[in-house]
Formats: sequence, C-alpha cells, structure tokens
Amino acid sequence: MIFTHLSDRLLFMENCIFCKIVKGEIPSFKVYEDEHSLAFLDIHPKNQGQTLVIPKEHSENIYALSDEIMARLSLVVKKVAVAVKNGLNADGINILMNNEETAGQIIFHTHIHVVPRFRNDNFDHGPHIEYKPGEAEIVAEKIKSSL
Repeated sequence: MIFTHLSDRLLFMENCIFCKIVKGEIPSFKVYEDEHSLAFLDIHPKNQGQTLVIPKEHSENIYALSDEIMARLSLVVKKVAVAVKNGLNADGINILMNNEETAGQIIFHTHIHVVPRFRNDNFDHGPHIEYKPGEAEIVAEKIKSSL
C-alpha cells in the first residue's frame, strides 16, 4: 500500500486492527509478548492453534520491515513454532507470510502465520509448476541481479 501523504499513513495506522490489538483496544488470545513482538491466535485459523506473530511497531509487510525487527521477529517465530508444536502435539508446522494483496495479504500490518499441521488435516499447498528448459537459469539470474 503506497501513501502519498503522511496523514493518510497515520490514519491507516490508527485503523489497523493489529495496532489496536497491540494497544489493547481489541481483545486477543495472546500466547507470547515481549517489548517488540506479540503472538496471538488467528481468529480464522486453517487449523486450531494457528498463531500470528507481529512486530508491535507498525509496518505494512516484509518490504517495510527493518532488518533489526525482522531478525527479532524470526527468533519469536521460532519460539512460538516450538511451543505450538509441543503444546498441541502437532505433526509439523508451516511458517507462512503473505506480502501484498496478490499474495493473500488481508491485514496490512506485517505478520507471520505459525500453522500447526496434523496428519490428514487436508491442508492444501496448491499446484506446482515446472520450469521449461533454460527458464530456471533466467529466473535465478533475475533474482540474483536484484540482490
């Protein structure tokens, strides 16, 4: 989401549901909190125990996140993933992050999904594609040249 005026950005942040959860204006089922991060149950989970890990500081997605906050958030995601797996006796864990509307982002506050997986839970990863001959090299080069 691109804002042309600071006032638009501030208004968006004031109305951000996750910022309201951080401020305690909206209730949540918190499972972890520290000075910089918060983890709480997703109210529309794919599986019971799906947890969202967010930075307390508002940022829209991974592109707007500082390296320092991303590093701290990653450590919290690992801690929460272990707790979800052990606490729910899950058979596995998916770590997901949707960035931008096309990728499925609905709430424009950075968040990482920790999804417990259970055998035969019918969680769908969707179809896969295959590269045509020579295509993988071109795609890899495009990515490398953007680093």
